Amino acid sequence: MARFADREKAIKLRLEEKSYSQIKKILGISKSTLSYWLRDYPLSKQRIRELRDCNEQRIERFRETMRKKREMRLKEIYNEQKRIWLPLTKREKFFAGLFLYWGEGHKDLRGPVGVSNTDPDIIRFILYWLTKILKVPREKIKIALHLYKDMDIQKEHLFWSKILNLPLSQFRKPYIKKSSSLRINHKGKFGHGTCRIYICDVRLGEKIMLLIKAIAERYK
Repeated sequence: MARFADREKAIKLRLEEKSYSQIKKILGISKSTLSYWLRDYPLSKQRIRELRDCNEQRIERFRETMRKKREMRLKEIYNEQKRIWLPLTKREKFFAGLFLYWGEGHKDLRGPVGVSNTDPDIIRFILYWLTKILKVPREKIKIALHLYKDMDIQKEHLFWSKILNLPLSQFRKPYIKKSSSLRINHKGKFGHGTCRIYICDVRLGEKIMLLIKAIAERYK
């Protein structure tokens, strides 16, 4: 008898153009049972469109809620790490730059001291490391860009000049690769090319590389 009453309630709700999910939530009846009971009570096309649109809006609201939660969580982690580790001491900055150089720097003892990278933040930190920690005069810093033929050469020079706060007079002739940047990045862009920041100082290069060698031997 109770089952019959539930079926009657389900039909009544269906006639009110409720979806299976809505009826299930009200009556606690499984969707498979509702599908059997209500097989002769289809919704109109208009109502199906309304429910679908409503569902899309609900999904979008859920995604936005999750996005905000993630942003909040990452902001908390960022602030916590910043509070724990910053600011760095001069010694810590020196070793931060040294290890970055170990990974990204030019290793030839007879060549210039420099780093090549596509990330402006890395190049900016290396500039800070060279000028503020190693006391290299800013006017001795040189910049050379590695670009692609389909990139705006002048625009990229202006970009890096602004990012590094260095005059264009300290930029050397760029290397222009004949291939297209479209082949490098599926999104259609290769950032702002590769920036090489360097200084011609063999003695400084020897100090950097031999200290790296000493650290490597000490901890191998």
